[in-house]
Amino acid sequence: MIYYDIIKSPLITEKTTIQKEASNQVSFKVFRVANRIEIKRAVENIFNVKVAGVRTMQVKGKTKQRGRIVGKRKDWKKAIVTLMPGERIDFFEGV
Repeated sequence: MIYYDIIKSPLITEKTTIQKEASNQVSFKVFRVANRIEIKRAVENIFNVKVAGVRTMQVKGKTKQRGRIVGKRKDWKKAIVTLMPGERIDFFEGV
């Protein structure tokens, strides 16, 4: 599997920004059937960093209602990647 298929997008929220600064952790939205080893290899190859650990979780899609029509968002997988000390990933450099 290609590394860019495993890592779909970075999660950039207020909470993940605090995690990034405080404990050197970065969060990603990842392919649902990817395991921790595949996610680790993908992050190391794409961003040229060393990874200390990977934690994953399945996020259930929210139920949304628009009038009488009820729908559901897709379930997705989230990965929290802990980087080695001294390593960093910058998504918005110079902003």
